Amino acid sequence: MADKPVRADKATAVAELTEHFRNAEATVLTEYRGLTVAQLTQLRRSLGQTATYSVAKNTLAKRAATEAGISGLDELFSGPTALTFVSGDVVEAAKGLREFAKANPALVIKGGVFEGKAISATEVSKLADLESREVLLAKLAGAMKANLSKAAAVFQAPLTKTARLAAALQDKREKEQAA
Repeated sequence: MADKPVRADKATAVAELTEHFRNAEATVLTEYRGLTVAQLTQLRRSLGQTATYSVAKNTLAKRAATEAGISGLDELFSGPTALTFVSGDVVEAAKGLREFAKANPALVIKGGVFEGKAISATEVSKLADLESREVLLAKLAGAMKANLSKAAAVFQAPLTKTARLAAALQDKREKEQAA
């Protein structure tokens, strides 16, 4: 397949797809058979600005993936295939695709690419189960703050104990002097 000459228009399409594969944080392959144009438009809108949803010929997409250095996707390029190139939050895009697939069972998530490695449809679903980047960062910040508070309490404990000991000794001496 790689030895066949490619027409100029197809070469341009392969070059664009290759560039998308290289620049995307993740790519999700879906089968869209049975969806209307209106539903596809709705899906594109629901993915937002961080992801692009485009239909591509399997042979061109397969060649572009190979040129981008991605392997393991050959079996996913069968039937009508659309590619979701995610340039932002991967979890958000995976959630958007999963929610749309629940509402429209004609959309089938086949698998994808994450961090340069092929992933299955189950792994895409696991990505969708993760919390968003902002929530994870907030949890991390909360955990770090809690640990710093604990450390401050540990460092402050000897000073507090010394102050209480001095106060107790002073009270004891005052009672002894009064007696």
